[in-house]
Amino acid sequence: MDEREWIERAQRGDSAALAGLLKGNYGFLLNYMTKITFQPALAEDLTQETMMRCIEKIRLYNFTSKFSSWLITIGTNLYMDHLRRKKRERDWHDQEQALRQIKWHAQQSGEEWSELLDLLGRMPDDVRIPIILKHYYGYAYEEIAGMMNVATGTVKSRIHNGIKSLRKELGPHE
Repeated sequence: MDEREWIERAQRGDSAALAGLLKGNYGFLLNYMTKITFQPALAEDLTQETMMRCIEKIRLYNFTSKFSSWLITIGTNLYMDHLRRKKRERDWHDQEQALRQIKWHAQQSGEEWSELLDLLGRMPDDVRIPIILKHYYGYAYEEIAGMMNVATGTVKSRIHNGIKSLRKELGPHE
């Protein structure tokens, strides 16, 4: 039986055919994932996750590429998602460290540090910057839009939504 027949049987719900497909491609996929991650444990986790996705999505396979290429596409996308998650975590950690350092310096020099500044420090840059430019430095929406190279409506929206978020976090008494 050729690979196409195995796939068609798996798509019809034949678990033995699906198991055979996965077993036949596991080593290949694991080697690929190891080469792109350079981390054997991560490669194994991603290979397992790719196999799970394959089980869930086998009916979507449409034979426009080789089955192994389809698995590589799934695995690569999972790895890219992993990298984006790690970058967000790293960025968040770096931002938290910087916030703590700034807060410490402010306290050492006798400056007041409010809960509002803590909340601002935790906002994404694209929201925090326009709020600070508008409400701390008094720039007009159009000026902020020019500085940030975005539309004026985008600036207004970010400021509005950011302030709304701050009010929600601070509560009605602030």
